[in-house]
Amino acid sequence: MVQLFRDTLKIIILFIGCTCLFYFGLRYMHAEYEQFHRYDPPQGPSVKVSESEDGSFVDRLNLFFRLGE
Repeated sequence: MVQLFRDTLKIIILFIGCTCLFYFGLRYMHAEYEQFHRYDPPQGPSVKVSESEDGSFVDRLNLFFRLGE
């Protein structure tokens, strides 16, 4: 009976330890990526996609169906 209690206690302590490690790992990742600016203007030569090709609606629809997007 005592051995069963010890094994159960070991599993509970291991579970709590892994849960804390996971929680603090997520907090660290959140703090790291909170500083990351995703919407800054691009640096270098960039092309605006919406103005890259002039075509009618039918041409764009045909391209959509051909590419299977």
